[in-house]
Amino acid sequence: MLVREAMSSTPTTVAPDTRIKVALGLLAQHRLTALPVVDADGHLQGMVSEADLIRESLTRDPRLHEIPDSGERIALPQAVHEVYTPHAISVRPDDDLADAVDLMTSTSIKSLPVVDDRGRVVGVVSRSDVVRILARADSAIEAEVIAMMHDLGHDCWLVDVEAGIVRVDGPSGTSEEALALLAARAVSGVVDVRIASGP
Repeated sequence: MLVREAMSSTPTTVAPDTRIKVALGLLAQHRLTALPVVDADGHLQGMVSEADLIRESLTRDPRLHEIPDSGERIALPQAVHEVYTPHAISVRPDDDLADAVDLMTSTSIKSLPVVDDRGRVVGVVSRSDVVRILARADSAIEAEVIAMMHDLGHDCWLVDVEAGIVRVDGPSGTSEEALALLAARAVSGVVDVRIASGP
């Protein structure tokens, strides 16, 4: 599966001068954990996460410390450019989703910006996007694979799906098997495809 088949293609982004309160509102409104930071042309400048935004957003409550309030005020960050992470790790739409998952799990990053050849943000792929795909019902996957085989003129192929693994049984032949493999792999939620050719 490719990144473009899992990503959100309408990413919520912020500019470096976006106010932190606005960025926090976007995270809450869209139930996100991070936002791509882009320039006026949509080029990726970095990422700002919920951790970045809340890290220095609160002062300590003086009621919990037996120290009188000195009246001194610490300047809290006001804009995204003060807290975001530049040089964000990104992926391309045609990258393998398995590679994107490896990146997210090995770096503890929850979402990755997806950029085009010019470095403009065209989407975001997150762990929750992958979870949603992997949680897709086997019956829905099976129905879509069967419909795809029908559209390709291969009604004779038998399809069975269990735990996201598609088993396809049909006529033997390298080109036929390759076609069945490619078609089934294109369906959202497919974990693996196994071909069992007949005589």
